[in-house]
Amino acid sequence: MKILIMGLPGSGKTTLAKELAYYFNIPHFNADSLREAFDDWDFSPEGRERQFHRQADCIHHAGMGICDFVCPLNDFQRNFPCDFIIWMDTIKEGRFEDTNKLFQEPIEYDVRIEKWIDLNQLRNSLDGINRGTKGIQHYLKEHFPRLVKLQ
Repeated sequence: MKILIMGLPGSGKTTLAKELAYYFNIPHFNADSLREAFDDWDFSPEGRERQFHRQADCIHHAGMGICDFVCPLNDFQRNFPCDFIIWMDTIKEGRFEDTNKLFQEPIEYDVRIEKWIDLNQLRNSLDGINRGTKGIQHYLKEHFPRLVKLQ
């Protein structure tokens, strides 16, 4: 299963991605970590395009995992190679004005989180769920949407 967790900087993408990746023992690809590895902090349209392709290549080659990055453009969102999209809509503005102006709300997503999930609630919701890719599929389609609705 390939998962995209997207949203503005500071919305909780990385926190959620780390928890899910740890619990289900699947790869986690973080945008800032990739930028650091490539020493590429270019946020121009070309730099954002490179970052999109890096993230997409990582998850494509791994065959599964979680990518967390802003994914600011509808074109990026539509073309990202994933099976499941979580939109972290927990803040209305991030800390970078240029990203705030550029960010387009996704047209399609599987789950929209409008209020941050308490880590204890998230961890409790994972209790008893089978680890691995079949477990995460079941969790994301059955348990996770109910947890989000409780918020």
